[in-house]
Amino acid sequence: MAVRKSRRAMLAVGALSTGLLLAVSGCGTSPTNSSQGAGSSSNLTPQKGGTITYALPAQTNLNWFLPITNAANDSVYNTQLVDQLYKPMLWINNDYTINWNSSIAQKIVANSQGTVYHVYLNPKWKWSDGQPVTSKDVLFTWNVIKAASASNAPSPWPFVGAGTGDIPNGVKSVVANGPYEVTFTLKKPANQQWFEYNGIIQITPMPAHAWDKYPNNMTQEIKYLGSNATNLMFDTVVDGPFEPVSATPNQEWVIKPNPNYPGHKSLVDKIIFQYEASNTAEFAALQSGNINVGYIDPTQLGEKGALTSKGYTITPEYPFGIFWTEMNMYPGAKNAPIFNKLYVRQALQMAIDNESAAKDIYKGYAQPLFGPIPPVPQTKFLDPNLQNPYPYNPTKAKQLLEQHGWKEVNGVMTKNGQQMKFTMIYASGSTSTEDQAELMKEDWAQIGVDVTLKPMPFSTFLTVTANSKNPTGWDLAFGTGWDYNGPGFYPTGGQLFKTGAPSGTGFSDPQEDKLISETHQPYPTEQQTMQNFFQYEDYTAHVLPFLWNLNIASLVVTSSNVHNVLQYLDAATAFPQMQYWWVSNSSNQS
Repeated sequence: MAVRKSRRAMLAVGALSTGLLLAVSGCGTSPTNSSQGAGSSSNLTPQKGGTITYALPAQTNLNWFLPITNAANDSVYNTQLVDQLYKPMLWINNDYTINWNSSIAQKIVANSQGTVYHVYLNPKWKWSDGQPVTSKDVLFTWNVIKAASASNAPSPWPFVGAGTGDIPNGVKSVVANGPYEVTFTLKKPANQQWFEYNGIIQITPMPAHAWDKYPNNMTQEIKYLGSNATNLMFDTVVDGPFEPVSATPNQEWVIKPNPNYPGHKSLVDKIIFQYEASNTAEFAALQSGNINVGYIDPTQLGEKGALTSKGYTITPEYPFGIFWTEMNMYPGAKNAPIFNKLYVRQALQMAIDNESAAKDIYKGYAQPLFGPIPPVPQTKFLDPNLQNPYPYNPTKAKQLLEQHGWKEVNGVMTKNGQQMKFTMIYASGSTSTEDQAELMKEDWAQIGVDVTLKPMPFSTFLTVTANSKNPTGWDLAFGTGWDYNGPGFYPTGGQLFKTGAPSGTGFSDPQEDKLISETHQPYPTEQQTMQNFFQYEDYTAHVLPFLWNLNIASLVVTSSNVHNVLQYLDAATAFPQMQYWWVSNSSNQS
């Protein structure tokens, strides 16, 4: 899929676990339903027309509209819109099978060594101007990715997927074998599923005939594309189910059905991605009917009757992902020398009361994390033998710091002139996020860690935390997380935890690098594959590249006259297939 922009803001939680069962095995051919009931159209005949207004998380702007992105704009919400405009090479279902019906590729044939991958394109796909989607578009996209991945790539690059899934430096060659076949050859063997799910998946074909303005100068080409990336109306040639209508920052982004789309055509007149100033404003818009697909915050659960009485359905949906607190370990960051010490990270983790946050803030509807794989939804990737290595214990946390020479002076841990006084930024707009940040601040104060909280809009948050060249103004960062849905569909952590990871924050550990690399190798049996994966998972849980918080479900609110939302929300991967959503005339229908 487009480089899977995986950062997400902390949305509202759900009331119950959906209990999704994910398994990476085989190749699916149809979407997998995440839930039944609300939003179902099983007893109705789909109707043409109507508008769907889809609420974005509070204070979230959409600001990048190319199928490949840089780190500063690496967000789920940008991609949710972009995926309506451009077809990914591979579309992944909720159960982590490939949905070939919604993929540019119709099949992939890999050799047993995992070095050669023949990708066959489905000839049914067309650009909105009638041109076919071919290997020429794939090669154009590949050349853009290579140029945009260079460390000296001009602003706004580099490409965020560089270094993940062997892209691009692990690839020996990409060649066209005809208009509908492309062969990827790697420099060394790779776990076939890992390369498909983390490497090939990053290629979302872009329209070469419309965008390849500088075929002999890729530096000029990526400058051209980068300069137009923030302009939705640049996307005049698309191959997805929708095409752009308008974009108004801090207000709305509008798309309408692509009449030349060869797949399942949308019946609606338009879909509006709606900016929301706050959760309170979004709730009011739901009440008034100005939004028909949205969410509520945990603090609003007591008011849910105001929505259910109007026919709205409220359904919890858990992503296959994690929420965390980042520590600024970029070289040059003021407090990187402190965070680089494992015992400091251990103390900080033991002083986070995730159980209380889940119970009191999220009403028992969030799952505490203790490693890089969430316990809910259930997947084969969670090591059944892994126990929480750092349960909440502020007394032990404080003792650990004192054992390493830190002493509390005027309430602040101090050592050799250094103080544990940190600025923690967090994504603003959500009351529950703010409440959890306040709880962590109070917890850390018990062990002599003085934290100043600094809220900022989600889009700004991403820009600040992605700036490794100027890592100032923050020490800790809270309020976002990661969905395993992009260069990390096969969740081995290279995008996040490896040295130089494009979505990391400066963490570097040779053993972590080694274990991640070992998960990328092909093994003769599934048992050996998972054994190596669990070794990576267990070490990551203990070494704490990030501080583990909670996996939080979104509490999805749908109007009674909007249908197929939950079936095609694809909540585990966070990328809905909106062309299946439709609106009925009567708000009393369900």
